[in-house]
Amino acid sequence: MRETPQMKVDRYERPVAMSDPGRHAALFDGLPRGPSALATTVQGLLIHQHIAPAYGVTVGGDRQAQSQVRAVETMLGEIVARDARPLAVARAVTERQVGVCRHFTLLHVAMLRTEGIPARARCGFGAYFEAGKYLDHWVTEYWNEDRKCWVLFDSQIDDRQRELFGIGFDAADVPRDQFLVAGDAWSLCRAGSRDPSAFGILDLHGLWFIAGNLVRDIGALNNREMLPWDVWGAMRMRDSELDLAFFDRLAIVSREPDTHVDELAALDRDERVHVPGAVFNAVLDCVQGV
Repeated sequence: MRETPQMKVDRYERPVAMSDPGRHAALFDGLPRGPSALATTVQGLLIHQHIAPAYGVTVGGDRQAQSQVRAVETMLGEIVARDARPLAVARAVTERQVGVCRHFTLLHVAMLRTEGIPARARCGFGAYFEAGKYLDHWVTEYWNEDRKCWVLFDSQIDDRQRELFGIGFDAADVPRDQFLVAGDAWSLCRAGSRDPSAFGILDLHGLWFIAGNLVRDIGALNNREMLPWDVWGAMRMRDSELDLAFFDRLAIVSREPDTHVDELAALDRDERVHVPGAVFNAVLDCVQGV
């Protein structure tokens, strides 16, 4: 049977796996509706581990562990354990769940899917945090039914961060040249249009880093939204160890996932990309079950 556009968006219409609120599903009852209102809700629940000082918050070692949480169900459990009020009530900045861009994105995706709005997490690089750099980042991509297209939404960017980073565009409609999905970043660098050394985070950068995000993006497109520092399969630490032809192919699927649905599904069975039962957590320097 030939797959229709509607069937493609349906794949992202319901919370599954890590986006499933599980036993906390009732917490999503009564949330405001629509991508923008839900992003505001997410911003009232989470604080970014590395941007917390801009809000006057110091994240101690004990709270940093919150950024290691993978599943929405666990995130919600920790949020309401500290404050049992409805999720639409913004928490004080000192009481928000600690995470990174991936946590903002995944919680936003889970809320959108609960409202029946097709949404998926995308792993790639943001050009709006540091001049001349494309920093490791995640955003939401949701189906805009009125426009009949996928739209990028950075649910992490609130008024404070818009000011902090000098962002002039609407975070509810991020331009594709401001956030590059991993496949676009790879293809541009392979074509010589971008410098791979501009892509990464801190002192970690290069083609190998883009390749890692390519694997993570394919995982997310298959509803396996891993931590930004989870390592498995074809990921490597050196450019010389990369199978360039394989990643060239992954880039095509990342760039145009809805025209390569069968290949995307096949990749979920490929040990080089498929998320195994245990991955290496590069931040904690250990293997963890997932």
